[in-house]
Amino acid sequence: MSEHAIGSREQWLEASKRLLEREKELTRRGDELARERQELPWVAVEKQYSFETNEGTRTLAELFDGRSQLIVYHFMHGPNTPEGCLGCTFATDSFNGSVAHLNAHDVTFVCASRSPLETLNAYKLRMGWKLPWVSSGASDFNRDFSAFTEEDRAAGIINFGMGREGVDVVDGEELMALSVFVLADGVVYHTYSCYDRGTDALNTTWGLLDRTPKGRDEGAGADWPRRHDEYTKAGGGA
Repeated sequence: MSEHAIGSREQWLEASKRLLEREKELTRRGDELARERQELPWVAVEKQYSFETNEGTRTLAELFDGRSQLIVYHFMHGPNTPEGCLGCTFATDSFNGSVAHLNAHDVTFVCASRSPLETLNAYKLRMGWKLPWVSSGASDFNRDFSAFTEEDRAAGIINFGMGREGVDVVDGEELMALSVFVLADGVVYHTYSCYDRGTDALNTTWGLLDRTPKGRDEGAGADWPRRHDEYTKAGGGA
């Protein structure tokens, strides 16, 4: 028998009404935070960066692909994560379906990683993704936008100048991160970044799990999440 509270439909409705008020408060606060993000000062990106793409070497401005806004997901695939980060893979399953909608709303979305382009293309093919993925390994792009290299991690450099004790990460790894840019009058500006747990809200699967009785159930086992093509192999797929 379940140890969870069991009630009548009337009790559920009353509890749901109370919860709905809290959810509405959170929605309104989320709207306020979105406005605060949009009001952050823009910082001109003066340094030149190059990226290897399937269309050749591109600058940061060229990654916009004719649009005025650019979202870059710093995918952990590089010297410290040569097999590709599980968490980044999990999140990118959500991003893949959003690209067409973002493009139609004047936003270009790309993943950027330090691994060679051919390695990224092979992983993208395996995962069945169609989104653009570029190699930033030839530049300081990751370092400069706080998706760290192993040298930074060894030096204890963490987001916004915090020391090692300021965040719970595994030594020697980059953090999953997302950076946003705008192109105005020929100038690229950095407008926003978020890191690690701050990227959770971008993953639709987390949001869906948060609405189930067991929630994220992260104590259920260390073998979850996996790459989506590994669940069937492990007996956990459909």
